[in-house]
Amino acid sequence: MAKPMIPSRPGERFNFTTSIIQMFMNVLDDIPGWTAEFESGWMTDYRSTGKPNWSLYKAPRNQSLISSPGIDLKKSNLLFISSAGGFDASTQSRFDAENNLGDYTIREIAVTTPLRSISFAHTHYDHAAVNQDPQVLVPLNHLDTLIAGGMIGGLADNFISFMGFQPDVGRCLAETIPAIISSAKRLHAECAFLVPS
Repeated sequence: MAKPMIPSRPGERFNFTTSIIQMFMNVLDDIPGWTAEFESGWMTDYRSTGKPNWSLYKAPRNQSLISSPGIDLKKSNLLFISSAGGFDASTQSRFDAENNLGDYTIREIAVTTPLRSISFAHTHYDHAAVNQDPQVLVPLNHLDTLIAGGMIGGLADNFISFMGFQPDVGRCLAETIPAIISSAKRLHAECAFLVPS
């Protein structure tokens, strides 16, 4: 069993944003080593050919586990996070889904946004199910039901959306994660629920 990276003290309220910062600082065992291999292998080939060669891509492999102290969901403000590439088409620009190097930006979308107003820009999964029912990847109505039933304390005013296709883990850690953490702090999030696409 993995030991929590952040010890919880009796009576102390869990600090989600501090916890997630420390967890993501340790999410990759050897960032310099992985980056060097990525640059000399997959990235060098891509720059040469203009095409991604996935046989050269080495996914990160960690020996250590990530964990954090438990929280009481019934008393916590939850931040919903989606990697489905969702965006509010009426007010936001779409993700650069066709970019072979990925898109590392995020979108904040009000949880009151009608699901029919959310579009999805992501070329690495079949959109048939989410086009039929956005709740398969953005289950806001289900979360409202859990809140009404007292299972979750509350939902942050906005949810975070990003495009999960991010082959450069270094850029994800340097760009996407800090942006999510910044939003989590501003939205007073105490816990997060990520639905991957």
